[in-house]
Order: sequence, then C-alpha cells, then structure tokens
Amino acid sequence: MGRKYESIEELRRKKKLLQGEIDDLENLLTFKNTKESLSAFTNGLTDQYLQEKIDEDGDEKVVLRKDVIARQLTSEVKDLLISKNTAVGIASSAFNGNIADGIIKLGITAIVGNYAKKNMKSTNWKNKLVGAALIYLAPIALKFVRKKLEVYQKNKSVSSMEQLI
Repeated sequence: MGRKYESIEELRRKKKLLQGEIDDLENLLTFKNTKESLSAFTNGLTDQYLQEKIDEDGDEKVVLRKDVIARQLTSEVKDLLISKNTAVGIASSAFNGNIADGIIKLGITAIVGNYAKKNMKSTNWKNKLVGAALIYLAPIALKFVRKKLEVYQKNKSVSSMEQLI
C-alpha cells in the first residue's frame, strides 16, 4: 500500500492537498453554502432556479428565481400548445411532461435540502444522522419514485390512446 516518498516535504504537501479536499467536501455536506451544496447534489439542475440573497438580519438565504421559472414555464406551454395539433404531438407531450417534471424536481429538492440542512445544524446526533441519511438516500428514493411514476404515466397514456382509437 505504501508508496515510497522521496522526502518528508513531499509527504507534507500531499497531506496538505488531502486536507484541502476534505475541507471542501465538508463545506458541501454541512451546507455552509446552500446553493453550491444543492448544485452538487442535483448535478447542476437547481443552479438556474436558485439565487442567494441577504435578508434584513444579514443572513444569507437561498431564494427561487421566479422570473426564470416563469419564462421556462411559458415557453414550455407555448411549445405544448403548438405541438397539440397532431395526435403524435399529444402522445409525445404525454410522455414528455417537462413542465411538471421540472417544477416537481425543484420543489422536492428545496424541501429535502432545507430539512437536511436543518438537521445537519442540530446538536443532536440523531438529527445529524437523519440529515446525512437524507443527503445520501433521498436521491436514490426519488429516482425510484420517479421511475415508478414514469411507468404509471406511460401506462396511463397508452390506455388513453387505446380508448381514443
């Protein structure tokens, strides 16, 4: 396992680099910067929807960017209305579900993130354990629920298409 180092200085540099990486990861996991932490957990999905603001008390707070959400919603609705003219457009929009999907993802991410942040800041070790479990297990659970919902939506749209025919 051991790699032979040429000098103690090389070993100290390596140690300092590893400590820096650990500090960066701790900052993400403790939600010191909420926007960056959510960005890391959602692979950048929330970046365009969140903005950091400072409230009256001087605390930094993450808020939703309603203008971006409204703009995306209107463009999706416009595209949906244009594509509704054909039966293929109706079927594809039923499978797509981009508007609701994005809003649901954003809402769930915000709720879980805030709850996990609150638990991680708690002094009780049980609450910290719940917060850490949310951080690691919530994405897995959400993917599972999302897959089940997609299967349900697909079956529902297929049955509605059968009724139309």
